[in-house]
Amino acid sequence: MSVAALLLGDSRFPAGGHAHSGGVEPAVTAGTVRDLETLEAFLRGRLRTAGLVAAGIAACACERAASVSGGPFWDDLDAEADARTPSPAQREASRRQGRALLRAARVAWPEATGLLAIAAAVRARPGEAGPGSGRVTSDAARGEYRGGPHHAIVLGAAAAAAGAGPGAAARIAAYQAVAGPVSAAVRLLALDPMRATGVLARLTREIDEVAERGAAFAGGPPGDLPCASAPALDLLAEAHIRAEVRLFES
Repeated sequence: MSVAALLLGDSRFPAGGHAHSGGVEPAVTAGTVRDLETLEAFLRGRLRTAGLVAAGIAACACERAASVSGGPFWDDLDAEADARTPSPAQREASRRQGRALLRAARVAWPEATGLLAIAAAVRARPGEAGPGSGRVTSDAARGEYRGGPHHAIVLGAAAAAAGAGPGAAARIAAYQAVAGPVSAAVRLLALDPMRATGVLARLTREIDEVAERGAAFAGGPPGDLPCASAPALDLLAEAHIRAEVRLFES
């Protein structure tokens, strides 16, 4: 993995990830996550569901970022990401993070083909064909997609811009699926940061396994991407967005 690609996994990269807990905050509110032991169980579940989906999408986007300038592929990939994110609150959180990451990545890699194509698709007005698409944008891609792409899609394109391959993109996505929640849990539960990092360290082998599974989908059609479901995460996200008081956006 290139040093440039390591920027994407660094919490200091200004992509807005610090504002999202990955479901930990509503889990803490519900009493599901109370300590290091319950946090580890939560992370394992999140990694094998949302983490696997994100890894597959990021790997697919990375594989195609340099060769696809626009058109149906990005619309199709966005629609498949939507289908794997049934919670409206989760979709909005993903798109919000995608917008932030796209802004930061375009500053870092302004000439990257994939990032330019995604940015052009976001700017396109509903009903317009994206650059080079040769067709009118589908109904599924209108509205929300024009408000911002899913985070995992931008992550994959940014990884390609940084010189990383699909495997690295999948590994970054899988790692971020649990690293962000660990950081949030430290703040929410006043956990010992060292012990919380120990929880994350114990997950490294599983992160690699999930990343490898996700990367295997890089060269296939978007419709074949993994679709592991996490109903509990969806319910927590919907409860969180309706909470009167919350520290994190998601």
